[in-house]
Parts: sequence; structure tokens; C-alpha cells
Amino acid sequence: MTEITQAIDNTKKRIVDSARACGRNPADITLIAISKTRPASDIRHAFEHGQRFFGESYCQEAIDKIEALKDCAIEWHFIGPMQSNKTRLIAHHFDWVHSIDRLKIARRLSEQRPPQLTPLNICLQVNISGEDSKSGLTLDELLPTALSVNALPRLKLRGLMAIPAITKDTRQQLQTFAAVAAAQQQLITHGLELDTLSMGMSDDLEAAITAGATMVRVGTGIFGARG
Repeated sequence: MTEITQAIDNTKKRIVDSARACGRNPADITLIAISKTRPASDIRHAFEHGQRFFGESYCQEAIDKIEALKDCAIEWHFIGPMQSNKTRLIAHHFDWVHSIDRLKIARRLSEQRPPQLTPLNICLQVNISGEDSKSGLTLDELLPTALSVNALPRLKLRGLMAIPAITKDTRQQLQTFAAVAAAQQQLITHGLELDTLSMGMSDDLEAAITAGATMVRVGTGIFGARG
């Protein structure tokens, strides 16, 4: 067994253990392997070990890998900031976008999503820690943006994504993730049908799962530190 396949197994065990510890069904939590900067050969290796969901953040690099791996039934997730001149490529090649923080970008994705493809799954990124260095909507911006995005054709609003401030304090991690879950619940009370909380990474996925994460995004924990 290689380092990558062992890391996938270890990460899946963490997910199962965390879910069971808080009374959740592990099958309700999807592992997104964050493969940015990794070669297509690493992704293929992980795919052959049963990993089906991969996240990319750099558009052209991702498109090259998607083309190289078109024989693999991979679900591709775009996770990262988006330039307006990249939205057409993303709309054509990805299944999910986790990082919508502007209505303008959502509109472009909606206009550019090919009609023969299923609607593009969307998460709104919320800047839950209020960091100036992070992208994302404020809590005050969330409801009006969500209602506008939900009305766009060719998109399907699925939920929220967050990248909280880094901390090793597990209680703080849990409080922050719980705030994201509460924000999503508020949107649901306004009639939005949401089922996805994309939160939790290599160092904090246990707290994210306890708070209700349905997707965790793990890069370093699977592929190792980026060189």
C-alpha cells in the first residue's frame, strides 16, 4: 500500500470515528481530496483506490488534469477564488463550485453553464471568522445573496462553505463550525432547500463533523505537504 492510499484509508477512518462519536451516519459525509498542485498520476492512483471526489483551486492546472483523467468517473469540485475570465472554463468542466462570494460570479456561471449539463452545484463561501485576508460573504450579506443565487437558472444552491481561522483549540473550532451550521439553518427557515455544509480540513475535520459537516476537504492529510 502506498503513502497516498494509506492516507486515504486513515482519513476515512477519522471520518467514520468522528461521525459515530457524535451519532451521525458516516455515509452522510463526503471526502473531497484536495489535489491542487498534485500531478494527474497521483489523482489516478487515489481514484484507483476508490476516491471519487477531488477538489482543485487553479483553473488551468485543473482543466489539464480533467482532460488527462477523462476516462475516470471523477466528480470535480472547484474550491478557491475565481477570476471573472475563468468562469466559462469552470462552468464547462466542474460539477461543484464551493467558493461563491459574489453574485456577479454566480451570474456568470449560470449564463455560461452548458444547457446539456446538469445544473452546477453551488456553495456560498462565508467568512465566518471575519478575516480580512479571507474571501467570503459576511453573515449580513448571506441571506440576500443566497436568495439571488437560488433564483439563477443552470445553478443549484446546495449550502455553505467556510475556511475558519486556524486554531488548535478544539472548542473554538467547534464553536466556529457550529456558527456556520446555524447560518445555514437560518437560510433554510427562509425557504431555501440546502443540504450541504462544506467545512473541515486535515487539522479540524473532527470538529467540523461534530458540527454537521457533510463534506470535508482534505489535501495535506492525503497527498502530504505541498512542495
